[in-house]
Amino acid sequence: QVQLVESGGGLVQAGESLRLSCAASGSIFSINAMDWYRQAPGKQRDLVAAITSAGNTNYAHSVKGRFTISRDNAKNTVDLQMNSLKPEDTAVYYCHAAVLSDSGKAYRYMELWGQGTQVTVSS
Repeated sequence: QVQLVESGGGLVQAGESLRLSCAASGSIFSINAMDWYRQAPGKQRDLVAAITSAGNTNYAHSVKGRFTISRDNAKNTVDLQMNSLKPEDTAVYYCHAAVLSDSGKAYRYMELWGQGTQVTVSS
């Protein structure tokens, strides 16, 4: 079974930092893009940051210059370093990955989501 497990959320004050981590495990052949999304109450789930296997990155305009996404291809992990946090960053953050799994009998393409981790920024 291939899955994503997140860690690192919490409650911080405005201006502080948090680091989110996500690890993919299971019968993984390769991982293409790894992303972080967030969803605030009553709002849609939006892309925060994305990184390809080659290390190319993209960020939402609202987090550029404050958040940094990174990944370790050997460990199948992706991190999100969040600095200068603002109350409007409060949301549940989800890790997402496009995974090619190998069961030993067949390859299977999978879109995986983590369970979500709460980030709350107080003013």
